[in-house]
Amino acid sequence: MSDTYLKFRNEVMAGGASDQPGEERTAGGLKAWVALAVIVGLLVALALWNIWAFVFVVGLLVCIFLHELGHFLTARASGMKVTQFFLFMGPKLFSFRRGETEYGVRMFPIGAFVRIVGMNNLDPVDPEDEPRAYRSKSYPKRMWVITAGSVMHMLIAVVLLFAVYAINGQRTTTHRVGVFAVSDGYPAANAGIEPGDILVSVDGQTPSTAQDMTELVRSHQPGDQITVVVRRDGEELSKQVTLGTNPAVKDEAVAFLGVNSGNEVVWNQASVASAAAHSITDLGTTMWDSVGGVVKVLNPVNIYNHVSGANTDPASQPTTVVGITRVSADIGNQSGLGGILLILAGVNVFIGLLNMFPLLPFDGGHAAIATYERLRSRKGQPPYRADVGKMIPVTMAVMTLLAFLLVAGLYLDKVRPVR
Repeated sequence: MSDTYLKFRNEVMAGGASDQPGEERTAGGLKAWVALAVIVGLLVALALWNIWAFVFVVGLLVCIFLHELGHFLTARASGMKVTQFFLFMGPKLFSFRRGETEYGVRMFPIGAFVRIVGMNNLDPVDPEDEPRAYRSKSYPKRMWVITAGSVMHMLIAVVLLFAVYAINGQRTTTHRVGVFAVSDGYPAANAGIEPGDILVSVDGQTPSTAQDMTELVRSHQPGDQITVVVRRDGEELSKQVTLGTNPAVKDEAVAFLGVNSGNEVVWNQASVASAAAHSITDLGTTMWDSVGGVVKVLNPVNIYNHVSGANTDPASQPTTVVGITRVSADIGNQSGLGGILLILAGVNVFIGLLNMFPLLPFDGGHAAIATYERLRSRKGQPPYRADVGKMIPVTMAVMTLLAFLLVAGLYLDKVRPVR
């Protein structure tokens, strides 16, 4: 087997880079600074496009860091040897060493990892480090460390929910449709419709959802003139709008108004005690909903049906950070920081549950192995150690499914974005 394959295999099975501190050359110098400038430039461009999308992405990066911090702190507290703590993936950009741990930043702004020695039997460990290897610790300590990332996501979700409920109140929607954003240069903007307007009627009919509004607009043809009545500052205004052509639909001419709309959001203030109680109960509800979401996301039939067009239900459509960021921009325009924190809470719950899926390379795969080893071990005998090499075909199948999900999600985010 090639060294490249072995390195890839070991990193997948170990949950992080398999090199020892200092073994892989740190880029440093001009290359590292250029790469870092590109990352910063992308964040600046995102902020210029939509400040709420920027807040969401930065919040997501903080959550990823806290996930790994959970693994790091519990591993150190359990006496395990942690050799690396890196933000992002790919080639090293910058790193420094404190004690036995190397800290740093890598090139591709996706994910992060903490390297704990001896995750399984394929992970080589120096004899003197074996007592501090993950696999040498007790079952409770291994479970504490491997679930710490998902537990951190749940704690983050509770904190975010509490902060929103205590400051903004609980978010509810009315049956009135509001305008969250208006596209410059398109019919709505040209007619004087503004963000914050409430859509009273579209061509004489009152929409109760954004979907109703879309269907009312699409019941006409590009070039048709319709009357849109909006409520602004308590006053009803009538706007004559000449519909345009939807630029996102290539195969046919579809009428287009040029607004991003949704049901009006109302924040109901609550006491601190009520906010605390609802942050816990709503976490349970969100977890239950996310279980179904995880099943749908990992269902290859569902993914294929969406890509082929057989399924157009946005509730089960695969998406990526690109799509979620686009949605976060809309929610930020609609609900401000409170809306962004709520979507971050939901994302944390989803990631926390997905991460405990009982197959490698998820943390749940390591938890399943630890549990299997505990069940196979007998008193008075050396602890049973599973041969994870036998799981490589299954792990590669999971990796293939994840790659398929990523490609499909990016494709759908482009041709049929979730709104």
